[in-house]
Amino acid sequence: MPIRRLAVPLTTLALLGTLFAPVSTAAPTAASTSGRPESGVRGVTAITRVHTYGQKVEAVAVEYAATVNPRTLDADTFTVTDSVYNFRYNPIEDLDRFADRTVTRIYTNSAPELREDGRSRAGRYVVVELAPTDPGGNTVIVSRCPTVRCSVKVNEDLPTRVTQNEDVYAQPGHGDGRGRLLSPGSSTAHPLTGRPVDLLVDEFAQDTYLRNGMVLPYAYHLPSDYDPRRRYPLMVILPGHGMGWDGDNLGVQLAADIPATAWLGSEWTGTDEDVIVLAPQNQRVGAPAEAEIMAALVADFTGSHAVDPDRVYASTVSYGSTLAWEALAEQPGLFSAALVTGGFRVSADQAERIAASETPVWITHGLNDHLLPVSYGRDSAQLLRDAYRAAGAAPEEIEDLVRYTEYGNEAFSEPDYHAAYGPTYEDPSILRWLLWQERQGG
Repeated sequence: MPIRRLAVPLTTLALLGTLFAPVSTAAPTAASTSGRPESGVRGVTAITRVHTYGQKVEAVAVEYAATVNPRTLDADTFTVTDSVYNFRYNPIEDLDRFADRTVTRIYTNSAPELREDGRSRAGRYVVVELAPTDPGGNTVIVSRCPTVRCSVKVNEDLPTRVTQNEDVYAQPGHGDGRGRLLSPGSSTAHPLTGRPVDLLVDEFAQDTYLRNGMVLPYAYHLPSDYDPRRRYPLMVILPGHGMGWDGDNLGVQLAADIPATAWLGSEWTGTDEDVIVLAPQNQRVGAPAEAEIMAALVADFTGSHAVDPDRVYASTVSYGSTLAWEALAEQPGLFSAALVTGGFRVSADQAERIAASETPVWITHGLNDHLLPVSYGRDSAQLLRDAYRAAGAAPEEIEDLVRYTEYGNEAFSEPDYHAAYGPTYEDPSILRWLLWQERQGG
């Protein structure tokens, strides 16, 4: 019997950390009629979000000792500086290269949270929103490289710094004037304090699956109104090799790119339907063994959660395709359909067995993929079509069962032409197609 540890949501771990964190005994400096600051900046919290090509610092929340007067704030009040490092392009040494971020909105709030309307709410936090298109602010860094086991992880010591350039005042008692001086402007660069608020990623739970002595870490997300009496589609995200487990990068498959968190938002999927997301990390020991334990996890998870067994899907990034091809061939019926982005070539034998199960597959690939040649995508589509033709499928059936999209450079919002999941996930019609498929014979 597989043994699983009790799942612990990341938000719960964060709360436990605050319970046992050391508490400062220094009392804040009281404001006086002379205008001396009440206490200065008390903390800076990063707020991150996963964009198409990975998690970035989306905003910072600067904490003060009292409710802040928002009328004295503008885009010049703060400067946010961040590393320009991007693990896809830069050497790790560039982690020490910095540039200013672009401030897009600034407002007050009662908690370190974003406000969709960008309007100030009474509170002691100043939220400084930043342009996601800035080159800086990426949270994922190289973990172990260069080796054949090169991998990435989320940086536990984010380099983001905040400088308060101008004076910040408290909200005046009767709404008139500037209020008391909370913190004078200075050239001091304040580091982040405490744990960041990771939008959507914090909503996933972490767990571990054990089978035949092999350990498989995974994350999963249940809808906020999860009802065990319902049946939900299950999206299984199979990550790239660099997002596989290396011993210290737990959960990076959620942050390194968009496929896991995209299924939580209608802006990506184009639908309001609730989806359960399961995101295992491969163990980097070879596709057959990894596919076997992944398939066992999917079967176990499907049986223990409110999953519609006729709507279980695989979505892959790069190396994850090898696990999908293996599972589709070895365990027909496990997946109702698969979306393979920037992946490896399916074998002729695998294609023949996949055709026998009539599992729909959509393959996407970058024309100028620098890691896996575009021929891998083209060949996979052709091998599958040939297998269906040999099995007697009609041309219109083959078109429905095997779809192939090839992206030129202009389709990529960031120039990583191996990352075909980028333009794929930026096209909600492909994600909707995946959710529309149902297991044959279901």
